[in-house]
Amino acid sequence: MNDPQKNIQLLRNEMKKAGISVYIVPTSDFHDSEYVSPYFMARKYLSGFTGSAGTLVVSENAAALFTDGRYFIQAENQLKGSGITLMKSGEPNVPTVREYAEQILPDGGNIGFDGRVITAASGKLYEELAKKKDGKVICDTDLADKIWENRPKLVHTEIYLLEEKYSGKSAADKLAEVRKKLAKENADVHIITALDDISWLFNIRADDIECCPMVLSYAAITEDKAYLFLDENACGETVRSYIENSGAEIRPYDGIYEYAGNLSGKRILLNEKRVNYRLVKLLDGCEIISKPNPCSLLKAVKNPVEIENIRYAHLLDGIAVTKFMYWLKNTVGKKSITESEAAAYIDGLRAEVGGNHFIGVSFDTISAYGANAAMMHYSAETGNNAALKPYGMLLVDSGGHYFEGTTDITRTFALGELTDEMRTHFTLTLRAMLNLAAAKFMHGCKGENLDILARGVMWEKGLDYRCGTGHGVGYLLSVHESPNSFRWRLSPDREQSAVLEEGMITTDEPGVYVEGSHGIRIENELLCKKAGCGEYGQVMEFETITYAPIDLDCIDVSQMEQIDKDRLNAYHKMVYEKLSPHFDGDELEFLKKYTREI
Repeated sequence: MNDPQKNIQLLRNEMKKAGISVYIVPTSDFHDSEYVSPYFMARKYLSGFTGSAGTLVVSENAAALFTDGRYFIQAENQLKGSGITLMKSGEPNVPTVREYAEQILPDGGNIGFDGRVITAASGKLYEELAKKKDGKVICDTDLADKIWENRPKLVHTEIYLLEEKYSGKSAADKLAEVRKKLAKENADVHIITALDDISWLFNIRADDIECCPMVLSYAAITEDKAYLFLDENACGETVRSYIENSGAEIRPYDGIYEYAGNLSGKRILLNEKRVNYRLVKLLDGCEIISKPNPCSLLKAVKNPVEIENIRYAHLLDGIAVTKFMYWLKNTVGKKSITESEAAAYIDGLRAEVGGNHFIGVSFDTISAYGANAAMMHYSAETGNNAALKPYGMLLVDSGGHYFEGTTDITRTFALGELTDEMRTHFTLTLRAMLNLAAAKFMHGCKGENLDILARGVMWEKGLDYRCGTGHGVGYLLSVHESPNSFRWRLSPDREQSAVLEEGMITTDEPGVYVEGSHGIRIENELLCKKAGCGEYGQVMEFETITYAPIDLDCIDVSQMEQIDKDRLNAYHKMVYEKLSPHFDGDELEFLKKYTREI
């Protein structure tokens, strides 16, 4: 059994040997990925906290785990008895990771971390911090590796191509687009380490990270050459030929470090918020142009082929979610169902409905009943796996990867009797979601300009939620994709802001979370579109591309304005038109009932 107290002490022993006073363990891999493979779960191993986001900071006398509002309740439970202090990031009087590190770093002390899992931008700030205390950064050692018994191996799975009937563009065409950006910056080389950017650029996918079908790789692009660094054993002849025909040369995965070390005197375009610190340190003799990767924006704006594919993926997804809703409403109270069994059921429906189109879930399904739903990223596997009862609500946040794209949808279902407070909170959440989806706005607006359309509905009632309102969605990549999002607080370490362009897809998912009682989230995906030009310029709007009923059993209609009813009725009319050809019998009658006008 994993013992955080023992792990922290073993880590402190290694820190002492290495002359490190403060050691930092983020949730990351060599590519600054949000979700990581088991090999990189050092923070989880050391602390026992299983959430997908968090940073562990350890000194001789203290240990603290920083995480965001999605995980406060979960982290409090999992850190009990560990001796690790929970730091609730973003809350009043809570320092940032760097501020805390500065507070506990003694004069003359050194800050340590594995330089491959810390971004260059963060590494430079730690350098400055250490200098203030007459210390230095030690970044060439992975101390967790020295104490991690039976550490999982770094796995490279078989790479496959995403055919152009799905991607809409060839790798050669995408490389040409990137080279235009390279020339504009007058750069000699563009180095990319972000897995979603590389996998998108070369139309390749793999299963190197669970639920994130991307390839562990690095890339370098020049005016006339491209280099792709990956495990050559995972690259079959078909994939190799496609990559080489696009004008790229395949090199060993770790070869990026030797390549970077030989680039003295070059102008290098890279993103210091994404490229790891150790790699950038090898480029000391180069001029660094640190800007967002061109691929980041290029892939965020879906092309016409991708958009049509994605609509089809959502049709398949909507059928599966509606079948789940039918099963849930007709089974709870008659048969025993646990949260994890409900999750397995909806996962199975996606596979059944999707058939050859379906690849896998886009993240581990969140199935949270009652008070468990107050934990935004609750997992039944690590929680109490509650049995569903014929009262209260079940929150299900789920999604799928299809060859036609990636989906992310949340629905909160009434399982029986609800309290007045639950109905009020559900109705507020619904109104907030519909209000943002109905936005018309001038081109040039960013997500932070529109966030208040959802959150303002909550603020009027003295409520809020400790997360963004929405995130970009990748195409068979990570379900969370930058730079587009809806949020009013931006992290300086993340790309969370971009002008909303036609073709961008962003989730719309406000919620209410009441610790010890219930959690509610309703999530649809919005496609940004042009809505015509007026006197003041280009007007933009959203098309909702998620097709599944919203549970009318949860609503207090008396708390809805007529415009709210009109918006919900229009949405449900569209859902019925999309889904009804795929249902018959009792399921069709169920669909009619739950998309009826109110």
